[in-house]
Amino acid sequence: MAEKTKERRLTMKHKVGYAMGDLGGCMTFALMGAMVTRYYTNVLQVDTVVLAVMLLIWNIWDAVNDPLMGALMDKIYSKSHNKHGKFRPWLLRSAPLVAITFIVFWTVPTFFEGTTMLVVLFFCKILYEGCYTMFNIPMGSMLSAMADDDEERASLSSARGFGSMIGNVIPLIIMPQLLATYGDTAAAFRIGSIVCAGIGFVFCLLHYFWTEERNVSDTPSEESNNVKFTDIINVFKVNRPFLALCIHGVCICTMQYVSSTLGSYMYSDVLGDIGIMSYASVLTMPLSIIILMVCPKLSKKLGLIPLIRYSLLISCGMYVLLFVAQMLFPVSAIVYMVWSSLASSVGGISIYMQWGLVAEAIDYNEYVTGKRTEGSIYGTFNLARRIGQSIGNSAAVLALGWIGYDATLAVQSAGTIVGIKALCVLVPGLFILGSWAAFRFVWNITPEVQQKIADFKAQKLEGAAK
Repeated sequence: MAEKTKERRLTMKHKVGYAMGDLGGCMTFALMGAMVTRYYTNVLQVDTVVLAVMLLIWNIWDAVNDPLMGALMDKIYSKSHNKHGKFRPWLLRSAPLVAITFIVFWTVPTFFEGTTMLVVLFFCKILYEGCYTMFNIPMGSMLSAMADDDEERASLSSARGFGSMIGNVIPLIIMPQLLATYGDTAAAFRIGSIVCAGIGFVFCLLHYFWTEERNVSDTPSEESNNVKFTDIINVFKVNRPFLALCIHGVCICTMQYVSSTLGSYMYSDVLGDIGIMSYASVLTMPLSIIILMVCPKLSKKLGLIPLIRYSLLISCGMYVLLFVAQMLFPVSAIVYMVWSSLASSVGGISIYMQWGLVAEAIDYNEYVTGKRTEGSIYGTFNLARRIGQSIGNSAAVLALGWIGYDATLAVQSAGTIVGIKALCVLVPGLFILGSWAAFRFVWNITPEVQQKIADFKAQKLEGAAK
């Protein structure tokens, strides 16, 4: 493959700019995960049964709006071919909408009561999630529009990981301090939402100004103009790499949510020291930073797919060995914390690097179908991840009942203890193995196929230049 010209190389500005996207998005999204239940119950005083129904509807909406928004972006671009790009115009449109609807969500419902408040809350959440998807889909799809090869994709994936990590930490520093000062009040959440939305908006704008689309054709072809909403169905038939990614998304997210949902039971009921659990988060952050720093170099040396396969196998082995060790002899809380954190961090390489593989699946799809549908593919991959999240969360709660967990008991039965160990250690290892199998037996982009894709893209660029 020919050497890239200086103009075609990714710059540090591109990488920092791409990191700003997830950083800005997570400034609002992080509070939707960590603090929103407290807002529902302590400030709005929503009944838990009513809340459960609303959460179900919201989760369904969150799942379907990703592929719909992605397909809409592909469809509009195939018709209009905006000279400013396929995704960047959407970033500029959606960034202020995300900030505004986020503030509205945390403020407007507090001015109402009863059924009126529930109706207002319901639609405020729908509006925010729709606007967030309008930003998140083009932000994620930008990777395929910026990167040409494994090295660039690994670099941008690591940049996104750094941005995500910082964007998740800042709101969880700001909001607890406000709650400590003002208590669980509408004022505390109102101030926090304005501060986080304002900071997030600035970072989202930096993402817009410091990135550029380099892999989107300026000249529409007959095929690209024929983008349809039903194209995503055909993608599953002809695009094995995308199918592998969807299997991986379901498996890895199920693993994550089973672990996070049941982690407290392992530390409290099995290890007898729930306080140690807080140190696990402290340990995970430096491990993640180290991984994000070395992954681009390892990817350059090994290749992106081999790196992911090795990391998944190692992580699976560590989980299985930890389960065997727990069954044979007592494992202290500290040993468990270090061992499980290492296993999770090594397996997390596939999560940080998966965004580069989405770009590769998009290239492959264009190669086999003639259509470049980044939005539809990225949106549907997000749908697969949300399915995994829902399965992991729901199944983990149901499994507690299956193994006989009784919250009224000071000490759980021996069978329940074994069940918790299996759910927290063995089950994650098995789902990680499922993710590895997807990349080992379903993924079919070999170095030879990569060269064919590269030749196809080069011919396309030459044709556009004439």
